[in-house]
Amino acid sequence: MADACGQILVGSGLTVLSHPLMYIKVLIQVGHEPLPPALGRNLFGRPVQQLPGLFAYAKHIIKIDGKTGLYKGLVPRLCAGALGTVVHSKALQKCQEKDFPQVVGGQQKAEEGSLLHVVNETTKEMIARSCATVITHPFHVITLRCMVQFIGRETKYSYMFGSIITVYREEGIWGFFAGLIPRLLADIISLWICNLLAHALNKYAIDDTMNHKGEIKSVSTALTGFLASMVTYPLVLASNLMAVNDCGLAGGMPPYAPAYPSWLDCLAHLRREGNTGRGNSLFFRKLPAGKKYAVDQKRFF
Repeated sequence: MADACGQILVGSGLTVLSHPLMYIKVLIQVGHEPLPPALGRNLFGRPVQQLPGLFAYAKHIIKIDGKTGLYKGLVPRLCAGALGTVVHSKALQKCQEKDFPQVVGGQQKAEEGSLLHVVNETTKEMIARSCATVITHPFHVITLRCMVQFIGRETKYSYMFGSIITVYREEGIWGFFAGLIPRLLADIISLWICNLLAHALNKYAIDDTMNHKGEIKSVSTALTGFLASMVTYPLVLASNLMAVNDCGLAGGMPPYAPAYPSWLDCLAHLRREGNTGRGNSLFFRKLPAGKKYAVDQKRFF
């Protein structure tokens, strides 16, 4: 219990620090571009037309809503983080009490460091993460809707308990789970990519005789995490868009997005428009190819 409390405190602190970044990222994912492109420089110092980055976007929000405006949706996100930590810890503890070799490998005992061991441990972690994701998803939906209100200046999701009543009254119980499936898929795929790639690198590419073996493993873990995030980003984007789609907010309705029948339609639309990577970078943001900026709508079309 003490470990869980410590994790909640650390996680809450990191959430508070990172919240403005997530807020700006979500607005960009939805397609809101309140500032027109400006002349800037790329990584090589060449002058190019760029979209405003993190700091310019943050200044714009502060100008309208003040510094506290950067923390819209923080309360439900903190609730999601705390509840998710407890659920993950309890679910993982239950999984550790059971042994998974009967699922993968029969009665064979999984040797630590073996592929069987990696598969079993990943399976346990997958179950624990999935439980936490499902339980906390309603708070995630409310967090995103609190953020997207910035676009249309709505106030219907300003308070947590009022938001819960609003979602239930307008969409029923399923409204709390909008965008859940692509989010679950992204978590699961990312977890398996990270763990299996890390195992392959550690077993076949990193020799025990290498100097700085620990540092090399850390770098390989970071690289696999980056690769997994790139592969699953379209699913994360589709999940966030479905969480706010057709919910009565300007950011979830035309012209920002059509009413998608399902997350598959959302993903297919993003692919057709070439927007599957929208919002994956907050710095050196290049102009979308073949798009024009609409000043009155504050978006590209």
